[in-house]
Amino acid sequence: MEYYQYLRQFVGTNPLILPGSVVIIGNEKGEVLLQKRPERRWGLPGGLMNLGESFEEVAEREVFEETGLELRNLTLLHVYSGKEFYTKAANGDEYYNITAVFMTKEVVGNLQLDEQETVALQYFHCEDLPEQMIGSHYNFIQQFKGKLFNM
Repeated sequence: MEYYQYLRQFVGTNPLILPGSVVIIGNEKGEVLLQKRPERRWGLPGGLMNLGESFEEVAEREVFEETGLELRNLTLLHVYSGKEFYTKAANGDEYYNITAVFMTKEVVGNLQLDEQETVALQYFHCEDLPEQMIGSHYNFIQQFKGKLFNM
């Protein structure tokens, strides 16, 4: 059971603070890797923190689980938090995200889908991102694409 699911047993749908990480993974063609999630929206690979993990460990674990890729030379770009990262899910769950955004162009392995968390994996050019995308992830890419491709 994920830690946030454990907490939900006690707080119901009341707001939680949920820390996690996402990673902007670039390639030599100037594209970024996106994951299509079961709810049919595209986003950056990543997820929520478990007890005892660092933001870097979350990034490494989640990317490996969702894509089969091992990360090298992660660079922390920014940590986002605050009232603008409040969400009320369709099921009524409320939460505030604290999201560490990392980037890298160095990965090891081949793309592999985790069918429980990932419907598709695809590289997209930053100027041609899919419409059905998590808004904050779109903004992260737009904010940092110049930094990623000047590494």
